[in-house]
Amino acid sequence: MSPDSAAVVSESLAKPVSRAGVPRLILATSIGNALEFYDLIVYGYFATTLSRLFFPTHDKTVSLLLTLGTFALSYLARPLGALALGSYSDRKGRKASLTLSISMMTIGTGMVALMPSYATIGLIAPIGIFASRLLQGFSAGGEFGSSTAFLIEHAPARKGFMASWQFSSQGASTLLASAFGAVLTGTLTQPQLEGWGWRIPFLFGMLIGPIGLYIRRRMDETPEFERAEKSSSPVREVLATQKERVLVSIGSLVLTTTANYMLLYMPTYAARQLGLAPSSGFIATLAAGFIMMVLTPVVGHWSDKVGRTRIMLGAGTLFFFTVYPAFMFMNAHPSLATLLAAVVWVALLKATYFAPIPALMSELFPTRTRTTGMALGYNIGTTVFGGFTPLAVAALIAATGNNLAPGLYLMFAALISLFTVVWARARLNAH
Repeated sequence: MSPDSAAVVSESLAKPVSRAGVPRLILATSIGNALEFYDLIVYGYFATTLSRLFFPTHDKTVSLLLTLGTFALSYLARPLGALALGSYSDRKGRKASLTLSISMMTIGTGMVALMPSYATIGLIAPIGIFASRLLQGFSAGGEFGSSTAFLIEHAPARKGFMASWQFSSQGASTLLASAFGAVLTGTLTQPQLEGWGWRIPFLFGMLIGPIGLYIRRRMDETPEFERAEKSSSPVREVLATQKERVLVSIGSLVLTTTANYMLLYMPTYAARQLGLAPSSGFIATLAAGFIMMVLTPVVGHWSDKVGRTRIMLGAGTLFFFTVYPAFMFMNAHPSLATLLAAVVWVALLKATYFAPIPALMSELFPTRTRTTGMALGYNIGTTVFGGFTPLAVAALIAATGNNLAPGLYLMFAALISLFTVVWARARLNAH
């Protein structure tokens, strides 16, 4: 066994948190991750509306690509946030990093919610939207690593279950954002939606932040972090001695992060490619959010019993062989029913695959560099393969005229992740 693996095993003997404290821990950590993902989903869901308000051009496709491009470019700040906030967490504590990240996240959400349109303030509007996305990207860069470490270090005997709430909270965000999308697009006229309706979900997100900040400030630091020897330079240590572990973290995420952001793009896809009502896409993603919210902790608990990689390989293989037929079925018979069936199937496989990932990633790194390693792997993966997915899919469809291009893109992503999981089992003894 490698020194790093031995360190991780010995650290797992930490005293578990009491059952009474588990819900409070989950709420404190998941609320920030939920806010981060909620804002991303809302931005993606209202991409068409935002393109007209902040990136107006004579060509609707160019306008949409500019909006999605801003969404994608904001992800470039995530690896920087991972390095800065991940290192801060490993040096100063999980609690300190978590309170800082949710504060910045709330400011970014508020900037979008209150930003005047291009027609009102001109070029300052798209610049302001881009700045808000950069701030949110930077803060989100440190959120996943710190919150996952906070959860598993308080309850080391239940890593799979505890860490899975990170992604369950993303399901809750999808559920909430989809509900806003379905109600607003179904009840408001287009002028009302563009005039003020699109701001409602962002204003709601802005109100979540102070609640999360209050809860996090009242939490205790993890005993495991307090006992651990601190690294003077976590970033240097990770890059010098744990590069393979970072690469495994990146590769294992490719399937789930591309599927995530394809679901985020689904309302736009349903309207533009399938010719369905805008509310149809939101209804489908509403179902997907419910599945991910409910199923993820169940699979996380299961992974504590049977292992992480066995579940991931099974779900990933099914995903690879069925995602393209799902898109063929949806395009051959475009309707709310077929859209719902395809999205629900993708959500079931995605939830099963990604539930064990946070625990798997946490077990790759020792306490002294855990947040930095996880944050770097997670944010490079979501930046390269996640944030650019809506833009890549829209560009592929525009270039090829093939509405099935997203299915091929997701198959390629699944292949990368399956290879990575096999590699992790063989090289790093990951189970």
